[in-house]
Amino acid sequence: MSINIAVIGECMIELSIKDNLTTRSFGGDTLNTSVYLSRLFPNDQASIHYVTGLGIDPFSQEMLDQWQKENIKTDLIQQLDNKIPGLYAIMTDSNGERSFYYWRNDAAAKFWLKREQTEQICEKITTFDYIYLSGISIAILDEYSIDKLIELLEKFKANGGKVIFDNNYRPRLWRSQEYAQNVYSKILSYTDIAFLTQDDEQLLWGNTHYQDSIIRSKKLNVSEIIIKRGSESCIVETLNERVEVPANVITKDKIVDTTAAGDSFSAGYLSVRLKGGTIEDAIQKGHDLAGTVIQYRGAIIPPEAMNNLI
Repeated sequence: MSINIAVIGECMIELSIKDNLTTRSFGGDTLNTSVYLSRLFPNDQASIHYVTGLGIDPFSQEMLDQWQKENIKTDLIQQLDNKIPGLYAIMTDSNGERSFYYWRNDAAAKFWLKREQTEQICEKITTFDYIYLSGISIAILDEYSIDKLIELLEKFKANGGKVIFDNNYRPRLWRSQEYAQNVYSKILSYTDIAFLTQDDEQLLWGNTHYQDSIIRSKKLNVSEIIIKRGSESCIVETLNERVEVPANVITKDKIVDTTAAGDSFSAGYLSVRLKGGTIEDAIQKGHDLAGTVIQYRGAIIPPEAMNNLI
């Protein structure tokens, strides 16, 4: 039986600038996870539906066309006639250091919970098996929309759905650290599977040990907690067990671009767990995919680069 997954988030127009050369593509944390999940799930096993707001401009249409080619369902995407996608630029200096600049204050994705179709879309989502969202999915919303999102999660959970949350904390998107902590705590109280990048946990909650993140999440009734620690081992704790699997060793000369390493890890992990696989196998799949992704430039690698993972 095919499972239905609603992935909530934002995709932006990306300008990558290096050595006076500018290239354009699209980027977004949950969109990256959607693409990799879609590639790892046969069509008859899962339907990945992306949930966001776009415009009716050429960039929005190009996004829709690309996602459909990746077998991502676009039926829950609202196209707003007076908004367009956000934009960000990545500037890389001669030492390889990257700086990010954003233009997203009026981006279409911020308004998907404030439109005529919102109630109908939310009602459909409540019938799905899983919702996947990230800290960025929430941070771009105003208070009204966050309240609407929490209402959606409450109804979704009441219908038996499971929530998957990736912490992806970006301080500049929040009005205060305290406000972010309050919202994260609410979201985690509805969460079944939490992906917690340890660096982001430290930024949000203070200089904490990963065990503090596990204890805090368990108090909020999260049943499966994944601590992502980059090149260090990944730790997963459930109500019954703790599993730790070392990260794959990728030599520095093979690392090209670490963009979407965490997003792809989450997709690899879920592609095993949502099919009923073990935690050990899921972590390893996450490591294998992330280790492959960082050997290519850009967030989305060519499909043929994943042949040995599918």
